[in-house]
Order: sequence, then C-alpha cells, then structure tokens
Amino acid sequence: QVQLVESGGGSAQAGGSLRLSCAVSANSFNSYCMGWFRQAPGKEREGVATIDTDGTTRYKDSVKGRFTISRDNAKNSLYLQMNSLSPEDTAMYLCAAAPNGGPWCRLSQFLFTYWGQGAQVTVSS
Repeated sequence: QVQLVESGGGSAQAGGSLRLSCAVSANSFNSYCMGWFRQAPGKEREGVATIDTDGTTRYKDSVKGRFTISRDNAKNSLYLQMNSLSPEDTAMYLCAAAPNGGPWCRLSQFLFTYWGQGAQVTVSS
C-alpha cells in the first residue's frame, strides 16, 4: 500500500513563495512517477508538474519558470517549490504516484494510482 502525506500549504501574498512537501510510504519509491495536481473550487483537477524516475520533469504551461518539482529518493519525498505566486494558483494541491514511468509519466490524473489528501494553497492579491 502506498501512502502520501502533503505538508507545507498555507497562505501567501501575490509574488510570494511556498514550498510543498509530500512524504511517501512505499517500497521502491524511486520506481514511481510522481506528480503534483491541483483543484480549485468548481474546477476540474489539473496537472501541475510531474517528475519521472530518471528526473525528467514536465510542467503545466502556466507554471513554467515559476514552479519547480523535485524528488529525494533517499528520503522518499517529493517537493514543489512555488515562486511568483498569483491568486490564480489558489487551489488544493495533491501529491500523486504512478507505478509506470516513461511515456506514461504525464500530466493526466488518470495515469496516477495513489493520491494524498491535499494541502490548501491560498494566494491573495
């Protein structure tokens, strides 16, 4: 069983920064494609960033250059550094894991099997 627990959410002013962490309980964490997704009230869940087993990253266009996804396989942890935040980034952010990497490590929620409970990020103008 894979368990994911997010931390680090909170409030920030526009232009500020926040860092999300995800602690993962899993055997062979380094074999999972990992991702961050977000869901705002009344909107569909969307992919923010993914990182593959070889470190390859993918980002939603609107966060490129502002957000950075990273992983620490020694600590079974996933991170999302968010800079230059805007009110449009306000959402519940969820950590997710997929057992298949490579071409299947993409920004689609349907490719991910395991999910955390989420961490709220609120950005005020």
